[in-house]
Amino acid sequence: MSLADSLRSLNEIDLNDLDVSNAGIWPAPVKAIVVLIIFGLILGGCYWFIVKDQVSQLDRVVAKEQELRQQYESKAYQVANLAVFKQQMAEMEETFGALVKQLPSDTEVPGLLEDITNTALGNSLSLQEVKLQPEIRRDFYAELPINIRVSGSYHELASFISSVASLPRIVTLHDLTIKPTSADGEGLDMHVLARTYRYRAGE
Repeated sequence: MSLADSLRSLNEIDLNDLDVSNAGIWPAPVKAIVVLIIFGLILGGCYWFIVKDQVSQLDRVVAKEQELRQQYESKAYQVANLAVFKQQMAEMEETFGALVKQLPSDTEVPGLLEDITNTALGNSLSLQEVKLQPEIRRDFYAELPINIRVSGSYHELASFISSVASLPRIVTLHDLTIKPTSADGEGLDMHVLARTYRYRAGE
């Protein structure tokens, strides 16, 4: 029977005449359609109740495998470069030790104030104030703010700032303000907050 004949036979069938209890005598095209529907329902049910969970589990396993692979590659890289990391750590400890040595102790602060004073006078500045402010404590170090007020020409002030930054101890300069003290602008008054730092070992 050709496809056209089968379609013609389906058109001639009245679905109301089909008896489920006598499915064995149904026309062949109807039987084929019912078999296909049942087969499709079975396939859909198998996918929904069995295959779908296995696919989700497979996705989780694949994601876990990628995560473990990344961890393995990271740890393998660390192991392969362990000697380099140890060398870098030793260099960092050496650098940290050198920086700590540049931080003044309590007994060296008066000497640092004297160095700043001498630097100002050595640059021909008029010194109004060099005053240590209350200490500010941080995690492993303490800040020692120093108020500085000097007067002089632009070049003298610039030379002073450069000289203070070049002191053997770590000194940083903040909140710099400059105001003219004469009508011609040659005389300048500078206020700056210098900060030095003290290592708080064992406190």
